[in-house]
Amino acid sequence: MGELPLDINIQEPRWDQSTFLGRARHFFTVTDPRNLLLSAAQLEAARNIVQNYRAGIVTPGLTEDQLWRAKYVYDSAFHPDTGEKLVLIGRMSAQVPMNMTITSCMLTFYRKTPTVVFWQWVNQSFNAVVNYSNRSGDAPISVQQLGTAYVSATTGAVATALGLKSLTKHLPPLVGRFVPFAAVAAANCINIPLMRQRELQVGIPVTDEAGQRLGHSATAAKQGIFQVGLVGFCLVFATPMCCALFPQKSSIHVNRLEPELSAQIREQSPSVEVVYYNKGL
Repeated sequence: MGELPLDINIQEPRWDQSTFLGRARHFFTVTDPRNLLLSAAQLEAARNIVQNYRAGIVTPGLTEDQLWRAKYVYDSAFHPDTGEKLVLIGRMSAQVPMNMTITSCMLTFYRKTPTVVFWQWVNQSFNAVVNYSNRSGDAPISVQQLGTAYVSATTGAVATALGLKSLTKHLPPLVGRFVPFAAVAAANCINIPLMRQRELQVGIPVTDEAGQRLGHSATAAKQGIFQVGLVGFCLVFATPMCCALFPQKSSIHVNRLEPELSAQIREQSPSVEVVYYNKGL
């Protein structure tokens, strides 16, 4: 095998981003939770491979698949513009486990005000970390600016959740179930622009097709934040729609149960062919 050529464009995703399938394959790779299990040494090795390749140095014995794997490991843990290592829960690979945990808790503990406040605060704190970690551009942001944005975002989000909860007090319990989703959708409209307000003020880098930086644009930042907000809004509805794929009260045929239980049911209630259970979340 010869040495890997230097004309592989790892500045761009591996799959065609002009198609939905290509973008889906890219994001399935980016959000892979297994990347969270990688050690600091593995992350550093991936960074060295990527940076060396970009500098024209090919790691001996490196294959194209290994190069792309290193590129996605690097992208999963380091900011594309600043190069800084992202905090663990701010990485895209943390989206699935973190959102599953937080969403489950918001759905379970929605009746009492203290628990609503706590889990909305946890959720918006997580969102704030994600929005900051995945911001566009490399413009610096001070601790004071970051603190102000965080407090404003989480306070606004929690207030929104409490306001919506108070409106549903006299409505059926089923409606109350949807309060967390509505609150998250409304709160994200506050959280995203506040945590990324620096981009709106100074703009984000714009480049030509080859990646050459041409300047900074606040208009591009507005469009990017709007698109992120739209995706977040869709995600809010994706959770209940996925939960609704199967009925909450699910059924199973007696013949498919454990032999001992199946025999017991046959003895106690011979006419029963199907039993029911709460599937949970």
